Amino acid sequence: MEPTSSGYTSTGLFYEEANPGGVDVAEIKAALRITFIGEYDSDEDDFVGNTYFTRSLSEEEKPTPFTKKDKQHCGFLFLRSLRTGSRALSLEHGSLLDIILRLKEIRPQMWEGTIGTLGGFDVASDPALGLSGVLDSIDRSLKKYVPREWGVKPHLKVSNLTREHLRKVVTAFIATGTGDHAAPFFRQGTGTINMLVLAMLSQIAEDKQNVIFAMEEAETAIPPYAQKRIVHELRKLSAQSLFTSHSPYVLEEFKLEETIILSRSDDGELTQAKIELPESVKHKRYRQEFRTRFCEGLLSRRVLIAEGATEATSFPVAARRLSELNPTAYASLEALGVCVIDAGTETQIADLALLYKSLGKRTFALCDKQTDPAKAAIEAQVERLFMHGEKGIEDLILKNTTQAALERFADQLEWPPHLLAKYPVPKAQAIAALTDYFGWSKGNWGIAEFLSQCSEAEVPVWIRDTCITLRALCDPLPPPPPFPWAGAAPGVGPVS
Repeated sequence: MEPTSSGYTSTGLFYEEANPGGVDVAEIKAALRITFIGEYDSDEDDFVGNTYFTRSLSEEEKPTPFTKKDKQHCGFLFLRSLRTGSRALSLEHGSLLDIILRLKEIRPQMWEGTIGTLGGFDVASDPALGLSGVLDSIDRSLKKYVPREWGVKPHLKVSNLTREHLRKVVTAFIATGTGDHAAPFFRQGTGTINMLVLAMLSQIAEDKQNVIFAMEEAETAIPPYAQKRIVHELRKLSAQSLFTSHSPYVLEEFKLEETIILSRSDDGELTQAKIELPESVKHKRYRQEFRTRFCEGLLSRRVLIAEGATEATSFPVAARRLSELNPTAYASLEALGVCVIDAGTETQIADLALLYKSLGKRTFALCDKQTDPAKAAIEAQVERLFMHGEKGIEDLILKNTTQAALERFADQLEWPPHLLAKYPVPKAQAIAALTDYFGWSKGNWGIAEFLSQCSEAEVPVWIRDTCITLRALCDPLPPPPPFPWAGAAPGVGPVS
């Protein structure tokens, strides 16, 4: 094995100074560099990849591969998100159960006995089953055409009685729930299979002194409480744990300094970024509001920061409604890959935009009319600011929709008693009644419910224009062909 490098245990960085004596510092330990190279082989029209000892790439004529055996010495275990369960609890060569038996130096002494038992078992020999009579008639018919030595007395037995065949067909049965009924391991649900495979990998890890455990998408088919349990157990079991996840229940179990945001550019470049909270976002607030406010933004490529809860709930509904009414002009925020974050207040928009911008996200903002200094502060942190001219979104809706839409919505509502007492016939006083209703239901989907029943013309023009602009920024349409006949079939074109 190649000589190791040295690295800082506190930062994870390699020691690269020319002074050999520097490696004697207490926080510097031996470290091993490995490099994965993946590339496209044009001759074979296929992708190839392999892992090598890094120094061998520059110091040796033929690089030394980092093999499966080397990975076992390092104690590296990897659980894929959609690992097949068809082999894990079988006795096939290379299955997890086979690996565990070999690690524990256990050799099953069952093959000869099992083969002998199956070899003497005559399937469906009971005459009551009716099958033996059919086989006897076949035997009699056979004797009409050929002598005895060609074949006699057909009967049913288990075929392919070899060790290799038994390795493939012998598998574990597992009972789930409180009953005794058991089913083959690979017939269990996805979540059960993943947990059983994880349990088997844990068995392998327990027999090793130093384990690096990598798990992809720990939340696949697993409920939240089990996701947390997985994280806690694996962190106790391994010297180092690596998780990739889109689950807030997994992500919130790690500290800020333990979390890295991975993103890939349009040209395929993979980058990473650490989370650095702005001064106005305290760590306590980040932890308390992680699931409801921060997590979705961390996992998205595009973030729209809305001034408050009303904007955060109503604008996505409006975009979805418009995309249903006119899909050629509009698109839902989900289709555009845009996550909406509730800033809580207008003073938080710029700071939250800075947070997501620093992580490589495309940031946009949506708000009421702002002062010039506040507007400039937000525009400095976002790609595009969408600001309407009213003091509140309620005014924007009431002043820019139709009377018919207001009256129809007022007629459909189940009005709260205190407003019904004030407006006995809300439809007759639609503007006044809905002004009070939108104020009462602020942040509670009142305006979102109104927009969800509007026609395209009844949605305020500012909202429509914002949806069109946002779609153009996130999903631009391809440019039109330079000539009307471009792309036509050969021989088709303008007549001169």
